[in-house]
Amino acid sequence: MSFDFSNHVLAVLENPGEIAGYLAACFTVATYSMRTMIPLRISGICANCLFIAYGYLAAAYPNLLLHSILLPLNIVRLYQMIRLVSQVKDASLGDLSMDWIKLFTRQRHCHKGEKIFAKGDTADALFYLASGHYRLTELGLDLAEGEIVGEMGLVAPENRRTQSFECIEDGTLLVMSYDQARQLYFQNPRFGFYFLRLISRRLLANNEQSEARLSHFLIPSQRKAARA
Repeated sequence: MSFDFSNHVLAVLENPGEIAGYLAACFTVATYSMRTMIPLRISGICANCLFIAYGYLAAAYPNLLLHSILLPLNIVRLYQMIRLVSQVKDASLGDLSMDWIKLFTRQRHCHKGEKIFAKGDTADALFYLASGHYRLTELGLDLAEGEIVGEMGLVAPENRRTQSFECIEDGTLLVMSYDQARQLYFQNPRFGFYFLRLISRRLLANNEQSEARLSHFLIPSQRKAARA
């Protein structure tokens, strides 16, 4: 029995459910070919809507159920990415707040005296100080709400911690894994620019701290020579 392609096409065109199914398949292929997250999510949402229509019209209920679950998930992820793009744009113009990536972190509650990590430990996450007080031990630098710690480990040799970090007053940290940070970087290169500025600020702060400590121990003649 030969396959009559023209009759099949006519049959499909007369069946709205079949049309929705083929269009959904096309959008699914397009979704897998996307290189960036926002177009991928938009294509995925279109595919979800068409598969829901196909599932309803063709009585393919497992398909209908699956894409009814995936649709709101894709919408939420698209919203998060659009919000991220907007906030990273603001960050690139000068705002170094970490508020815009709270959605991509998990909470960790800390208690006074707790050592979060030690110098030389393998680093796998950065921390946003949501509440409480903390200290970088070797520098003797106290940190409070709104500060960021741990970003240096992402670029340090062998991902080793360059300072020890401890809690000196109960509080909450927001933790972002380096894997998540890398994903954000590849999803939106502007995040890389933000991260570069963040690291540069920490390096400058550490340098100023070191210079201040050095000048404190120099005798007056040495201070004059150092300034020269």
